[in-house]
Amino acid sequence: MESKLSIQHIADELPSLFAERLGIYYASTVDQVHKKENGQFFTPRPIASLMGSFASSSKTSLRILDPGCGTAILTCALIEYLLTYSKVKSIKLVAYELDQAIIPYSQESLNYLKQWLLLKKVDFEFTLNTNDFVLENADCLTENEDLFAEKKEKFDIVISNPPYFKLSINDKRSMAAKAVLIGHPNIYSIFMAISAALLHENGELIFITPRSYASGSYFKLFREYFFNLIELDNVHLFVSRKDTFNKDKVLQETVIIKGRRKEISNPDHDVVVSSSNGLKDILTPEIKSFKQNVLIDLTSNEKILFLPTNDYEESIIDIFKNWNGNLNKYHIQISTGPVVAFRGLQFIKDEYQNGTVFLAPLFWLHNVKQMILEWPLPKLGKGQYVQIEKESKSILIPNKNYILLRRFSSKDDKCRLVAAPYFSNFIDSEYIGVENKLNYIYRPKGHLDRNEIIGLCSLLNSTLFDSFFRIFNGNVNVSATELREIPLPPLETIKEIGNRIILSNDFSVENVNKTVIEQFELSPSFYE
Repeated sequence: MESKLSIQHIADELPSLFAERLGIYYASTVDQVHKKENGQFFTPRPIASLMGSFASSSKTSLRILDPGCGTAILTCALIEYLLTYSKVKSIKLVAYELDQAIIPYSQESLNYLKQWLLLKKVDFEFTLNTNDFVLENADCLTENEDLFAEKKEKFDIVISNPPYFKLSINDKRSMAAKAVLIGHPNIYSIFMAISAALLHENGELIFITPRSYASGSYFKLFREYFFNLIELDNVHLFVSRKDTFNKDKVLQETVIIKGRRKEISNPDHDVVVSSSNGLKDILTPEIKSFKQNVLIDLTSNEKILFLPTNDYEESIIDIFKNWNGNLNKYHIQISTGPVVAFRGLQFIKDEYQNGTVFLAPLFWLHNVKQMILEWPLPKLGKGQYVQIEKESKSILIPNKNYILLRRFSSKDDKCRLVAAPYFSNFIDSEYIGVENKLNYIYRPKGHLDRNEIIGLCSLLNSTLFDSFFRIFNGNVNVSATELREIPLPPLETIKEIGNRIILSNDFSVENVNKTVIEQFELSPSFYE
């Protein structure tokens, strides 16, 4: 390929530098559509070097897997690091790459790596596999159930920046990996699950991915499978959503994890958690050590992965772990708004029509502010009413006391949790409409008292709850599943907070935070 041959390695150039130059050149030859279709986000060399440095194998002979290699910068950085401390003599690499356009660059990079290792007197063999990694290996996810499945050869180290894109439920890869999937999966989680299954006991896994798998119902089966195999050693969190893959204009909250395959995981195992904003401070991260059971409780139902990075966030986790209440225990439910606008356009009205048509108020995401429900609040294309008739009653809910909570937030919103109280005397109507981008919290059998609503709404809007939520949720989504699992203080405490806010007649977020600090006897500097 002419474009590939035009890039020559420089004398004594490190393989990872050559791989990076190949990647930059390749990226300039394809458009964003091609990269998006293939889920390609090229790893900057500083991140590749950091990932390589998490390896700790002392074996003299290694089998390495790179299941989505691109220009093989991760493999190069890993091997460069291994040679700085270990006496490795032979390496066998299996690399996968499906994109025909980049394969010549992958080949060129691995050829140069082989030449470089020859000078280091390290025997290096590699296979560049152009088959689909998932389809070729997904049977290992159920190999314990299938006695006739072909046994896969295991690896000592897997390192990967896998593709990121959602698969349809009917995609061949979704169907092949259904043992670890719920709903519409992202392909990166399948790469992680298969890679974990392909490790030797004590084999090492090093991945950089979005952190969305840390929580949420879609990834629940994956977490159960993955964390039953992998014991964490290192986690590096990139706080900024803009700097990690800035060349590809990716707004992702990303995380590097390094773990080892263990038959039995030790909950008291130490995990080193580091964090940086992005690339500029990657060499000077904040570092803190946690016991693994602080980060993930493998005996819990959801197996949420918490990612605290400092003493402040650890203290927040401690507060919540001392609470054993939740919505379900208090006979409170959370549901998603039933009004899907494009499906109910015939019922949605912009203006009130007195006397001739019965209308219910319709609440949208923009109506919900912290501790305040602003309605009506006209907005183009967002009708303020739903017509009440026989055909529309399935998308309406009874007019009773609720908390309305945004299901989505902007990535750069100051607060991830935004909730407003709603009381049945807000409007004279038998029903109300709640749009699908909102959740609503209610008591199915009975009603929520005023102090319960104000108390719970205050907690949800507090910096305390917002900070806790961010420790395990890196998405813009605020899912009902996660809120059902959030620990809550005793119901009497929630009511007491509500009474204090009501008596003060000050529903500002500042007063909410002041009240929460006083209620739980937190230091005034807690939020600083």
